[in-house]
Amino acid sequence: MTTSSKDMKTPPVVSPDAWEAARQQLLVKEKAQTRARDALAAERRRMPWMAVDKTYTFEGPAGQVSLAELFDGRRQLIVYRAFYEPGVHGWPEHACRGCSLVADQIAHLSHLNARDTTLVFVSRGPQAEIAGLKARMGWEDIPWFTITDRFDADFGVDEWHGTNVFFRDGDRIFRTYFLNNRGDEQMGNTWNYLDITPLGRQELWEDSPEGYPQTPTYKWWNWHDSYVAGAPPDRKWVEISTAGEKAFREASAADRKP
Repeated sequence: MTTSSKDMKTPPVVSPDAWEAARQQLLVKEKAQTRARDALAAERRRMPWMAVDKTYTFEGPAGQVSLAELFDGRRQLIVYRAFYEPGVHGWPEHACRGCSLVADQIAHLSHLNARDTTLVFVSRGPQAEIAGLKARMGWEDIPWFTITDRFDADFGVDEWHGTNVFFRDGDRIFRTYFLNNRGDEQMGNTWNYLDITPLGRQELWEDSPEGYPQTPTYKWWNWHDSYVAGAPPDRKWVEISTAGEKAFREASAADRKP
């Protein structure tokens, strides 16, 4: 259904100066929201952890894997429970529409991987059907495993979708965060995923507990096909990002002058 603008109570049309004044007024609130979001992420990094002492097994493309193996050698793991199984509307051609929308908006996973973080989807559907679904929908890059035990029931995602976050310290695994309901609708962006992990974005500006890994802001960013584990930041990008940050800081300081 298309609604004509003449049927809508739209805002007033104003001059460029008045529009910019309104934007600046709203920007004050938006900046406050950004700072509040950063503070909330800092508090999230200080949440207590819950030890995961039970053993969980999943079925993957290459056979059975443990929860520890889902980390794929990294320290952080984000697990989204997607509903794709018999009884879900659309089966077997489609997964749940909401879960499918989440899958459609996932950013390139190499950026999460570069921050020692793995993202996987898990469902009750068999691997053969999951492989077909991924191919039909263009989700080949999303690691997607089959739940074989009580993982979904034990972690609050047996009836509805949800995102669990885990941290691996050697052989020990901890549950660090859980997000569901409307909280899931914002996910898909690299930054939103990193903000729910225990290590965060791992940049120097963040308020993180002592000893947490942090690197200079912007410097670790890369093209998604160019990340190399352990490689130093590209020198040219360091120069560009440093110059850009300096110009941004100077402009912000000038705006604050009376």
